[in-house]
Amino acid sequence: MNTDVLIVGAGPVGLVAAAELARYGIKVRIVEKTTHGTDQPKALFLWSRTLELLDRSGCGAPLVAAGHKITAGSIIAGNKPMGRVDFSQVNSPHPYALTQPQAETEHLLEAHLASFGVKVEHGVELVSFTSSATNVSTHLRHADGTEETVESQWLIGCDGGNSKVRDILGVPFTGHEQKSGWLLADVHLSGLNFPATELVSFWHEDGFLGFFPRAEGLYRIIADLPVSSDQSPEHPSLEDIQRIVDTRGPGNVTVSDPIALSAFHINERNVREYRKDRIFLAGDAAHLHNPAGGQGMNMGIHDAVNLAWKLALVTRGTCGPQRLLESYNAERHAATDQVFVNVGRLTAISVLKNPVVQVTRNAFGSVLFGLAPARRAIADTLTEVSMGYEHSPLNGSDDRSFPGPGPGERMPPREGELPYGAGTTPRFALCADPGAEVNELLETYPDLLEPTLRPPIGRRCIWLVRPDGYVAVVALDPDAKIIAAYLESLSRNAA
Repeated sequence: MNTDVLIVGAGPVGLVAAAELARYGIKVRIVEKTTHGTDQPKALFLWSRTLELLDRSGCGAPLVAAGHKITAGSIIAGNKPMGRVDFSQVNSPHPYALTQPQAETEHLLEAHLASFGVKVEHGVELVSFTSSATNVSTHLRHADGTEETVESQWLIGCDGGNSKVRDILGVPFTGHEQKSGWLLADVHLSGLNFPATELVSFWHEDGFLGFFPRAEGLYRIIADLPVSSDQSPEHPSLEDIQRIVDTRGPGNVTVSDPIALSAFHINERNVREYRKDRIFLAGDAAHLHNPAGGQGMNMGIHDAVNLAWKLALVTRGTCGPQRLLESYNAERHAATDQVFVNVGRLTAISVLKNPVVQVTRNAFGSVLFGLAPARRAIADTLTEVSMGYEHSPLNGSDDRSFPGPGPGERMPPREGELPYGAGTTPRFALCADPGAEVNELLETYPDLLEPTLRPPIGRRCIWLVRPDGYVAVVALDPDAKIIAAYLESLSRNAA
């Protein structure tokens, strides 16, 4: 076997998957058909939950140091403030969104991967692959024309919306494309009387206009265009951008010195199965998102983290493959579907054209944003900290009568503790008071449990937390039998 895991595609998703596997001691190769990273105006946002997940491997800090923090978002409708969401109230070590060009994100992730002794093999293209019960045989072509066959236990396709891995699998990529076009511009900007730490969206009678700060004076502008039957909308000029900003914006805002100008149709697609035997799909290879929602890259990174710890436990022979690996599709497909719903609703509301419906929307929105619980819920949804796996087949139970997070819900990181899943071994964490039964769990399952207990978050309960920071099961202290049964079920049929 040449390698344990072969990853095709070295965008953010492939880089995170490779780094996660490498730090867990899994032999990995990552190939990328292009000879250099992206220079296109792609994904901009890293949200709170994504940064928490990247903290587990030590990659969060350099990304935060390089990025631009966004602490709030405002909506203006009919030239009047509709509402403001404060991200600084989110219960996270990262109570903000982070903006930076995808090229910079990839550069930092590639350097992080190199710290584990793994380098991206640029200029290497996937030709074909075949899968058996025990391995995947992959045919690669290098930029100089030489070819090789790689034998691996697993293959992960992180090769984007035009995925060659997905095409070879023959998996349908179903979804829809909106008829209305959208423009995207990275430009310098002056005259916007909002702080550079705040997202601002204008819901105008003509359509949506969003200002997303990249740095002081540098913004990404997104706006919808009229419905068109064209295959793809024409790329806008700087004058086109200025005209829309003048019409829909607050006035006296000037755009200049464009870095990138582009246009697109919203194209949302999703495969039915993210896994076929020993081959997995992740990121845009599995699901395409509305770029205006700012969630696509984050969802792909979540795919990579979700899959990596499970694949590492199976590859290391600690756990049996069936339950862990089958949960990848169930969990990530459900999460993607929910993001489609959330972003789709927000997009539809923001581009309403009927004047009567606009008045109703604006009045209802003002009332909604006036409610503190509603603002908190919106902030938690945008920053992804409310995202979880409440209906996962990997949950130990559906009992949610216990205090604190239940099975499938995120366990918030706590100050002074290592992130859940940190270190060189994918282990579950026990949040419990010391006791005979709990100590026996530590002795019986040393390969699955962190060696040191973490403090419980409530009285008379034990929380078992997964390596990605989601609760697996909750039990009443000192009855740890349900925890033992859960861990035993994962260990069963291990190699």
